[in-house]
Amino acid sequence: MTALILLSALGVIALLAEIFSFKKLLFPVVVLGLITTFVLNLVDWNTDKSWYGMMRAFSSVLIGITTLWFIMAEGFFKEESSLTDHFALILFALVGGVVMVSYTNMTMLFLGIEILSIPMYVLAASKKDDVASNEAGFKYLILGAFSTGFLLFGITLIYGATASFDLPVIADFISSHNGAVPSMFYAGILLMLIAMVFKVSAVPFHFWAPDVYQGAPTSVTAFMATIVKTAAFAAFLRLFASTFAGAGSIWIDVLWVIAALTLLVGNITAVIQTSTKRMLAYSSIAHAGYMLLALIALNQFTQSSVLFYSLAYSIGSIASFGVLSIVTASRGNDTTEAFNGLAKTNPLLAVAMTVALLSLAGIPPTAGFFAKYYIFNAAFLSGYGWLVLIAILASLIGVYYYFRIIIAMFFKESNGNASIEVTVNHKLMFIITILLTIALGLFPDFIIRLL
Repeated sequence: MTALILLSALGVIALLAEIFSFKKLLFPVVVLGLITTFVLNLVDWNTDKSWYGMMRAFSSVLIGITTLWFIMAEGFFKEESSLTDHFALILFALVGGVVMVSYTNMTMLFLGIEILSIPMYVLAASKKDDVASNEAGFKYLILGAFSTGFLLFGITLIYGATASFDLPVIADFISSHNGAVPSMFYAGILLMLIAMVFKVSAVPFHFWAPDVYQGAPTSVTAFMATIVKTAAFAAFLRLFASTFAGAGSIWIDVLWVIAALTLLVGNITAVIQTSTKRMLAYSSIAHAGYMLLALIALNQFTQSSVLFYSLAYSIGSIASFGVLSIVTASRGNDTTEAFNGLAKTNPLLAVAMTVALLSLAGIPPTAGFFAKYYIFNAAFLSGYGWLVLIAILASLIGVYYYFRIIIAMFFKESNGNASIEVTVNHKLMFIITILLTIALGLFPDFIIRLL
């Protein structure tokens, strides 16, 4: 509750900045407010280590990654006419994300998704003079509304069967009926499963993600690939790994097929992309498949492995999209060739991108290696050896397209490209992401024991 109040207050302050003429102070005020909220949220989490209390850790991930995002997205806030609007939209989207990881009622789940989604529809189309951005916003709006219809229909059927929106009551209903649950309830679960699979951009409901990710401004894409995806997975986890766990027989096999398809389609399609931004979009789809493995496992490692994975993935994605936005702005395109010789023209960018890509690929000693290890371990212990094997093969495919960029940066000529200037804020963000990725890779047990 503390986090929700403080973040909402920051959003209101951002709206008032235009009226009271303190736009220049808005950036430090927001970053300071996010850091304060992060600390207070950790204190709250430390007082409640129950299953629901531990979900506060996802709030901490969201707030921490958003702080890094604000540092990374420095160039996104240059347009004076919409400066305060962009701040407010991002902060209110974060409020929606926090609601999605802390709800105990299906009504709040719906409100959290809408509070998060509506600002994102606007932000995806915020590059008003770009047709691709306009198309991305429109496509995201239409398909997002379509998935919300599935969600609401599913909630309606579940309410019809249980006469409650509260998660503990619904969980008790499943356990008390000993498998004799009405078919209407099962239909509601499957409809909600479709909606949540859409939100995390898993196959076969992934088709919106590549176009929206590519068309939206790169900073917005970074926010969608990290904050939005983490919030969606936390909501997914809260609903299916706890409330619907007793009805796992109806949805686990379906999710098994979805996870396998997501891993293969995401990684294989990423290989053939020429646009780095679109490649990272398909990579994001593939990473959804890895996190689904832990959800399917439904054991004591599910929550901590998803949390660690979302943290490692988000840090790597923020760094990679940050480098991509700078390289694209400097060299005019986002193909692999744009990264040629980057190690010579700007070593910091090359190192940051390399560490991020190694982590996303799951190469030791980065955070991504242990993130995948914990996910695979959770799935294997629950008897999903074949799914783990598919995930390992998919990871090997992923190594190819990540290393394609690393090879371009270190082993190809820059073709006369000039050195790229990097601001102090960006340098700070890249140094933080490098250190965090390596620290989480070297000391993963510390984080896992903490969880």
